[in-house]
This record gives sequence, C-alpha cells and structure tokens, in this order.
Amino acid sequence: MSYNAVPLNIIDNGHSVQINYPAGGTLTVGNKIYTLKQFHFHHPAEEEIEGKKFDLVAHLVHSNVEGHLVVIAILFKKGAANPLFDTLWKNIPAEKEKAVEVNSVTVNAKDLVPAETGYYTFQGSLTAPPCSEGVTWYVLKTHGTLSAQQLDAFAKLYPHNARPLQPINGREIFESK
Repeated sequence: MSYNAVPLNIIDNGHSVQINYPAGGTLTVGNKIYTLKQFHFHHPAEEEIEGKKFDLVAHLVHSNVEGHLVVIAILFKKGAANPLFDTLWKNIPAEKEKAVEVNSVTVNAKDLVPAETGYYTFQGSLTAPPCSEGVTWYVLKTHGTLSAQQLDAFAKLYPHNARPLQPINGREIFESK
C-alpha cells in the first residue's frame, strides 16, 4: 500500500460517506498495480473476524487497468479517536449526492491503515448494488479505533448502512502470515 495526501473530495452519496481519491494511491499485489479510486464506510462493519463484530469498516476500493477491483477492508472499534475521522465528518457536504472538493484540506488514506497489515483474502462481490462478483477482498487482521463521538457522528447519518454478513458458500479464505 502506497498512499499520498490528496485534496479532500467528499460526497454523501445517499448510502455512505465516500472520499474520492484522485491519483494519489496504489496497491501492488504481485506484479499488478491497483489505483485507489475511493474509500467509504459502513456501520456496523460488514465483516467479522472469528465471530468478532466491529463498529465500523472502511472499504478502500482499488482498480487496475483491466478494471479488476480489489477492496481492502479496515475494521474499527470504539476506542481512541482517529483525527482523520474528525476531518472527514466536519466536511461532509450538506447536500447529498454532490461531491465537494475542499482544497484547503488534505487527507491520506494511510491514516486509516494500522501498523500491522496481516490479512485474510478471498474472492467476493461488491457489498452495494449491483453486488458484482469478481472482487478480490483483503480484510486486515488488525483493527483501528475511533472515538464513541466519532462513531455516533457517522451513525446519526447512517445508523445501519451495512450489508448483512454473507455465508461463505464454499469460498476459500486465505490468511497471510
């Protein structure tokens, strides 16, 4: 993961708060490079680890030149505040479905990423319509934190914008070392 700071481009798209990420981040998997397109949030988290539930998840959506999607899921529990959430929440546009560029504010997706980046990976689908298949998922093992106030601020907008946990349906889940 290699992410740089970019001017904040934020939208309340009607089902989440989304940060559009102009050329400023890449993910390299093997010899393939994926560009970070956007990240958004779900409350509660749409993923569990060994039956443990989480309060929020950030989905970092990447695409390569062939259009293949890779999503990194970063889970969050209530705890210490994360300054990035304060920056994002205070800049959510009042008008839904209208992206706003806040040139005076920069954000960096790496501020969401925990120091430990071990993961689980599997093939799945997008979690919002059209729920297209063929998405490679990386769910980080280590979670981040956000304060109760930061979680409450998001939950006021989206008290439950998560897809229910999906059955494994025979899909293989691999774990990094």
